[in-house]
Amino acid sequence: MAEPPGEELLTFRIPARSDRLGEMRAAVRSCVEACGCSETSTADIVLAVDEACQNIIRHAYKGDPNGVIELEIHREGADLVFCLHDGAPAIDPSTVKPRDLDDVRPGGLGTYFIRKVMDRMEFRPSPRGAGNLLTMVKRIE
Repeated sequence: MAEPPGEELLTFRIPARSDRLGEMRAAVRSCVEACGCSETSTADIVLAVDEACQNIIRHAYKGDPNGVIELEIHREGADLVFCLHDGAPAIDPSTVKPRDLDDVRPGGLGTYFIRKVMDRMEFRPSPRGAGNLLTMVKRIE
């Protein structure tokens, strides 16, 4: 895998299970706070990464507890780059769309929230040859 340019801040790997996401949230919070993000921005970033992981668990792995999620955080100048890798079957990025906000019902707003919080996000096939790669970029405030 080609490393993103910039300073590597964190590499974190967990089983693709919702009950393990607390560990990832704590690691992301600590990393982002150390970079000088505001309290509000930190909370938003932690929630966006959590939403992305929940989507990987539900939609990519379809609840299979044997999957793995790997997070890498890099700093590129004033940007924090979050890379989420999974080993699930490749998804079609064109199918990942936020639900219409007029469609009032529980769930389905994770992608909308991620796009609102992050400055950029991109789904790509994993450079590892299997799985998916979600890259999210947030300018440090």
